[in-house]
Amino acid sequence: MTITASPQTTRTKALPLAAMALAVAVTAQLIGPLKVSVGVGALLIFPMVWGLLMGLVISVQKIKPLPVKYQRLAAALSGVAVLVLCARLSVDIGPNIPTMLKAGPALLLQEVGHLLGTIVLALPLAVLLKMGRATVGATFSLDREPAFAMVSERFGPNSDEYRGVLAMYVFGTVFGAVYISLVSSLVANWKIFDPLALAMGSGVGSGSMMAASAASIIGAYPDDKTAILGMAAVSNMITSLLGVYVGMYIALPLADRVYRLLTRTPAVVAAAPAAVPSSDDAGNAAFRTEVADATAHTAVPARVALPIVGALGLVTATLADLAAGKGFSVMTVVGYLVIIAMLLAAYGLAKLTRNKVQAVIWLTTVGALASSPLIPPLAAFMHSTVGAVDFLSITTIVLTLAGLSLGKDIGLLRKIGWRIIPVGLVAITASFLLATLIAEFSLGLWH
Repeated sequence: MTITASPQTTRTKALPLAAMALAVAVTAQLIGPLKVSVGVGALLIFPMVWGLLMGLVISVQKIKPLPVKYQRLAAALSGVAVLVLCARLSVDIGPNIPTMLKAGPALLLQEVGHLLGTIVLALPLAVLLKMGRATVGATFSLDREPAFAMVSERFGPNSDEYRGVLAMYVFGTVFGAVYISLVSSLVANWKIFDPLALAMGSGVGSGSMMAASAASIIGAYPDDKTAILGMAAVSNMITSLLGVYVGMYIALPLADRVYRLLTRTPAVVAAAPAAVPSSDDAGNAAFRTEVADATAHTAVPARVALPIVGALGLVTATLADLAAGKGFSVMTVVGYLVIIAMLLAAYGLAKLTRNKVQAVIWLTTVGALASSPLIPPLAAFMHSTVGAVDFLSITTIVLTLAGLSLGKDIGLLRKIGWRIIPVGLVAITASFLLATLIAEFSLGLWH
C-alpha cells in the first residue's frame, strides 16, 4: 500500500523528521566505532549500528511516541538513502570488473549458498520449534518484498506460509542489519576467508544488510576496501535479479518439499479463492490489515527526498572526513552532487522503460560503466568525486532512517511470536556463511 501526499505537505512533514535523523546520525558519528573483544574473535561496532539503535529507541519509546506517519516517511527516505548507497558502491564496481571476471563462476556459485543456507539449517530448526506451515514462508529465503508476491501466488494471502514470510520480513527489518554486521565482523576477524569470498557472502539481497556486512568486512581488511565494496554490490545485485526466479521456481518448492519430508505431511494445493469463509477468516483479515499498516509506505517526490538525504549524507560524510583527519573536502560536496545527478538519470531511465528495468539496476550499471577503464578521464573524475564520499557515513544515514521507521513493526513481530527470532538468526547466519564457504571454495578452484 502506498500513501501519497502533495510535495508541499511531504516537505513540511519531512523537515522535523530530517532534523531528528540529523541529530541521531551526528551523535552516532561522534560516538564512532567500538571494537569489542570476545572469546572467539573481535567485533567492530560501527556508527551505523548506533544510528539504528538510537533510531529504534526513539521509534518505540512510549513517553512521546513517534507518529506512524513519520515512521512511514522515514522508511521512504531510507529507501532513497539505499539508492545513494548503491550509487556510491557502483563506482567501486568499474575498476574491479577484471577482478570479477577473474572470480568467474564463484560469483554465481555463491548464490547457491544464499539459496540453500536458510533451507538447510533454518528450516529444520523451525520444524523443531513447531512453527507449522509458516516454516515454508519463513525459511525459503531471507524474505524481502518479492517474497510476499511469490508466496501469495502459490499459497494465498490467507495462508500460514504468508504469515511466515511476514515474520521473517519484519525480523530482518528490525534486526537484520545489526546482526549481520556483528556476524560478518566476527567471521572476518578470524582471517581464514578470502575478503572477496566474504564480500560475496554479504550480498544477501538486502541493501542495508549488504552495506552493514561489507562495512564489517572492510574493518578487518581495510586495504581491500574498494574490491570488497565492488564485489559486495555485484553479489547483492545478482541475488536481487535472480531472487524472484530462483525463489519462485526452486527455493519455494524445495522448502515445501523438505518441510513435508521432515513432518511427513501431504502436499498443499495452491491457494484458490475460497467459496465458503472459514472460521479463521476474521482473524486473517485483521492480521492482513496489520500487515498493510506495517508495510505501507509514503511516496516521497524526488525533489523533496534527494535534497534531504543529500544534506544528511553530506553532514555525516564531513564528520567522517574530520574524524579521519582529512578536514573539509570540496570533493565530497561535488561527489554528492554527482550522486544526485546519477539518481535523477536512473529515475528517468526507469520511467522510460516503465519500470521494467528498475532504477537501482540503471544506477548500478551507469555507475559501473562510468567508473570503468573504458573512458579514463570520466573514470578518474568519478573516482575523485563520488569515490571521495565516505561509504560508512552513508550506511549511518540508511540505518538511522531505518531505525526511526521500525516502531510500527514491533507490535506485529511480537504477535508473530518468539520462534522467529532463533529461526531468523540462524537463517541470516547460514545464508552468509554458506555463501562465503562456497565462494571461498570456488575462488580456490578458479584461481
